[in-house]
Amino acid sequence: MTKRILNVVTNVAHYEDPSEPTGLWLSELTHAYHVFAEAGYEQKIVSPNGGPSPLEPRSLKFPNYDRTAKAWRADDAKMALLANTASPAEIDPADFDAIYFTGGHAVMFDFPDSEGLQRITREIFERGGVVSSVCHGYCGLLNTTLSDGSLLVAGRRLTGFAWSEEVLARVDKLVPYNAEEEIKKRGARYGKGLIPFTSYVMVDGRLVTGQNPRSAKETAERVVTVLEG
Repeated sequence: MTKRILNVVTNVAHYEDPSEPTGLWLSELTHAYHVFAEAGYEQKIVSPNGGPSPLEPRSLKFPNYDRTAKAWRADDAKMALLANTASPAEIDPADFDAIYFTGGHAVMFDFPDSEGLQRITREIFERGGVVSSVCHGYCGLLNTTLSDGSLLVAGRRLTGFAWSEEVLARVDKLVPYNAEEEIKKRGARYGKGLIPFTSYVMVDGRLVTGQNPRSAKETAERVVTVLEG
């Protein structure tokens, strides 16, 4: 049977300061979407509220704006997918083999407390599916509990955008919290690469996570590896 992937994107367009725009880091979606498509998987896009997913302006500039991101923006059908994302209420977790949380600083605001996304993630994981994230996408795992009440991330090895990368990117004063610290507080065994902004992926069973935008392709490839057994 054809495997199915649920890609998660944000609905948030700015930081707490409305003059500071943010949104989906486009290449974190496009790199993974391409890998999953090459594997023959079916894909759907969901967001915490459904509807449009704005794009992070910084992801549309050199060197972040690469071939896959440009191709997506030039494709009206692909852009329509981001203009009309599904809401969690429209998603049956039983239809999906894996969930993949994209990033961009925007997700720090709307991923952590989405009960709909938590429900979907829990059900996919407990049915034997793969839970994955890249960069700030791990904010979507901060508060997800399993049926026994334990946190999904507790005791598990994972990675995501590092605090040192926030500082280097000069957004440490804009972000609402330190995601690396928050995931550690929840008992996750956080790890990161030696060199900031280079691809780094961690796999702990059916939990697959990538550290930063450069990690999206490798994260998706590892998801495929896990799904194919």
